[in-house]
Amino acid sequence: MAHTQITAPRIAGLLLAAGGGRRLGGRPKALLDYRGRPLVENAVRVLREAGCDPVHVVLGAAAAEVRERADLAGCVLVDNPEWDEGMGSSLRAGLASLAGSGAQAVLVSLVDQPGIGPEACARVRAAYRSPGTLAAAAYDGERGHPVLFGAERWPDIAATATGDRGARVHLRNHAADLILVECGDIAEDYDIDTPPDLARLS
Repeated sequence: MAHTQITAPRIAGLLLAAGGGRRLGGRPKALLDYRGRPLVENAVRVLREAGCDPVHVVLGAAAAEVRERADLAGCVLVDNPEWDEGMGSSLRAGLASLAGSGAQAVLVSLVDQPGIGPEACARVRAAYRSPGTLAAAAYDGERGHPVLFGAERWPDIAATATGDRGARVHLRNHAADLILVECGDIAEDYDIDTPPDLARLS
């Protein structure tokens, strides 16, 4: 009797880290100080510890400085020259970079959400069922990040990701397919957007 080898799905991590931090006085979010290191390093570690491989990082604002100051060894770095158009352009650039990676799905996270750790990312990652899977973390029932997109969904997401909407159009159009994974017991989904938010990084 032949034994079929069941291999674990390959789920990539995609970190959107291109933001210029307009409401932070133009401080690129990837370079904000978090426990003595650039914030982008923490976000990469979270994706790795959640089991994502490979990890792609989309850079935009101060990309050269991020490459110089942050230890992103082992990551695929993707430059988004149109980063100031909003998150949609970074999502498109990140999805395009995954072509040929062999990943069956991607877990998308944002650099400015340090309250979301490996446990929440691993929980959403575990919702993968097929290349058509659509899943997202929920906080008290409200959809948040990270979000998991099966590879079959990437072309439509890339086609509808414009401005700051990211994947919102796809998520709205396919709400019936969305698996919500409650993570409010193990993570907080706040963003670092304004100067008062910086206190959360200490």
